[in-house]
Amino acid sequence: MAETDLLLGIDIGTSSSKGVLVSPAGEVLARATRPHRTSYPHPGWAEHEAESVWWADFVAISRELVAAADGRPLAGLAVSGIGPVLLPADADGRPLRPAILYGVDTRATREIDELTAELGADAILARAGTALSSQAVGPKWRWLARHEPEVYARTRLFLMASSYLVHRLTGEYVLDHHSASQCDPMYDLRAADWAHDWAEVVAPGIELPRLAWSTEVVGTVHAAAASVTGLPAGLPVAAGTVDAWAEAASVGVTEPGDTMVMYGTTMFLVRVLASPSPHPALWSTRGVGPGSYSMAAGMATSGAITDWLRGLVDSEFAGLVAAAGQAPAGGNGLLLLPYFAGERTPLFDPDARGILAGLTTRHGIGEIYRAALEGIAYGVRHNLETMPGTGRLVAVGGGTQGGLWTQIVSDVTGLPQQIPAEKIGAALGDALLAGIAVGAEPDITRWNPVRETVRPDPAAAEVYAEYYPRYRALYTATADIAHFLAARQR
Repeated sequence: MAETDLLLGIDIGTSSSKGVLVSPAGEVLARATRPHRTSYPHPGWAEHEAESVWWADFVAISRELVAAADGRPLAGLAVSGIGPVLLPADADGRPLRPAILYGVDTRATREIDELTAELGADAILARAGTALSSQAVGPKWRWLARHEPEVYARTRLFLMASSYLVHRLTGEYVLDHHSASQCDPMYDLRAADWAHDWAEVVAPGIELPRLAWSTEVVGTVHAAAASVTGLPAGLPVAAGTVDAWAEAASVGVTEPGDTMVMYGTTMFLVRVLASPSPHPALWSTRGVGPGSYSMAAGMATSGAITDWLRGLVDSEFAGLVAAAGQAPAGGNGLLLLPYFAGERTPLFDPDARGILAGLTTRHGIGEIYRAALEGIAYGVRHNLETMPGTGRLVAVGGGTQGGLWTQIVSDVTGLPQQIPAEKIGAALGDALLAGIAVGAEPDITRWNPVRETVRPDPAAAEVYAEYYPRYRALYTATADIAHFLAARQR
């Protein structure tokens, strides 16, 4: 790779797609964004259209970034996307239905219970590294076979957001090891290979993609894709990965104990491990490079709640943050359970529901908005306490802007958070993965240095120390009621 060559990274997120054009030294020369919507066709369902969302966004972003390159040569491309997701496709890679999204889609609860009983909870945890939950791909395969048998019968390829784009660009049918390790119970974590016997139980007759590491070149852009995207034919394409792991790479979360906290539509945490450490309440996965492991946690809603509140009161975020900043820690006696779409880790309860406790006519929107931020922060603490070996914490995502939310999380957890200079996220991580794949040796400390560190405020931390155990108790005390209401909502 020459010093004048450029790298491309493009990510398909839950609510938008982003791309960057980066120099070998890590300078972001251009960036592009396209918003899109997630479809919720039924309660508990969450879907994306692959053609009109993933591919359309990719084409628009790639054309914009290629134009920004102004004739400078491109050395490599990597893509990432939301995951794990299930996109069934025919033999030519044409989608047969919208993609079924990750853990926010809770349709396969019956199938989770069935597969756990058939294969054994302990055996699944030991081999796949993760208990089955709404995050797992396997139960969604069985749901598809049961509820849409005509689609299942026509399915030949199994794609995710990143592998769909790789297939469209190169014709290669390949999936990175990390993404595969989230296809529970279809992947053997320690063997770093498909668990073919279990895959045949879960998704009989489906051809599984070949496996590659995220930092491997898996193909080159073919002529047909080049004509549509503006990319040069023959451009090397790396395998890519799930967006959160690309974002972790973008901020140097690479050493055991390093943890990324991603403030987005959902709150997501990725911790690097030295070896596999399966936990029944978390997700154990492979990392992006050979021999690497990680542990992950994810809340079902976070930014989705703040956006919902903003819509209810028809206000801008700046006004809500300012009002919340005027409210004291604890919101004058409010507690919010942030389980507005059920909860993923560490509860694995798709029928959990949001609760606002302590509300009076004296409370205003500032206190309610602060209670939402605090409730999410309690959920972050719950997950961090469940993870082994806490080390360096790095905060990323749109929610790090403004300072209040990150300060509340540090106050609730008692942990400092480093905030990197570059906020484009997974797309920058994709460019980094592309650079590694084509033989460059990018230095992430130069690509994306730490801009500031948020430290806990002792006075606020003392308040939250009293609230946190009551937050935990509130779920236990109201779970039966939440489950009753969830059933009525269906």
